Amino acid sequence: MEDLSPSVGLFGINMNYLAQPQRAKVVAQRAEALGFESLWTGEHVVLPEPRQAPSPAAPETPMAHPPAFLAYLAAVTSTIKLGTGITLVAQRNPVVLAKEIATLDVLCEGRFLFGIGAGYLHQEFEALGVDFDSRGPKTDEAIDAMRALWGEEHPTYAGKHVEFSGVNAFPRPLSPTGPDIVVGGTSQAALRRTVTKGQGWYGFALDVAQTKAVLERLDEAKNRFDRPAWLSDEIEISITPPKPLTKAMMEDYAALGVHRLISMLGFYPQETVLEDIEALATALDITD
Repeated sequence: MEDLSPSVGLFGINMNYLAQPQRAKVVAQRAEALGFESLWTGEHVVLPEPRQAPSPAAPETPMAHPPAFLAYLAAVTSTIKLGTGITLVAQRNPVVLAKEIATLDVLCEGRFLFGIGAGYLHQEFEALGVDFDSRGPKTDEAIDAMRALWGEEHPTYAGKHVEFSGVNAFPRPLSPTGPDIVVGGTSQAALRRTVTKGQGWYGFALDVAQTKAVLERLDEAKNRFDRPAWLSDEIEISITPPKPLTKAMMEDYAALGVHRLISMLGFYPQETVLEDIEALATALDITD
């Protein structure tokens, strides 16, 4: 009988205690040996000081830059998938980001998952000089522009926020459509973006009831928006639960059709992380 249990990943491999590369290396290699499916980074370029809503963390929280950190982890692991959870696309120049992600995809040798989102921390956008209100349309255009650079023989794109022609960029990602894009967020725009542009959807800090409610809205979005023929009909669902993962919780999420559960790992200072992931692997019966 086919095992329908969700795969299990770990969130926060680049954060706080684990922002130090040697610590992250040890944890990444142990997670791989234990049978965890994936490791995910968090991202904020800056955090407001003093802390104020809607900031998720204190301003002194270390968060290493995800592409650089994942490139390092790709070199010290061999099978575990590596994902951004999430990359704030609207904060980047999409032409530069396309090169950055293509290079990372090559370095990961097919193990990279490109989690993306529009962002919500307005203070961060202000510090970067990026208009907060246009982040949604910029995210949509950036996805299309990057895929043009990744897959078209002679890339060209003309949008409101990005435009180019008569240029090319190599290396290309391993797939002509680029790495799988996993769209984060629960807004209507995020769900529409998932249906029209993404291979997967990522819900962060959602319990079973909240996940069920959002997945119902995602089903509604599937009926409202056309999905490109080249994308699989099935959308891969990833969830980070708001509390420690248990076997019973895995079963509840699995009943909703969740494919991947990404347990929180490095958000808070924690020197017992190796023991914790070993205990989690045992509790969830994922150890190879």
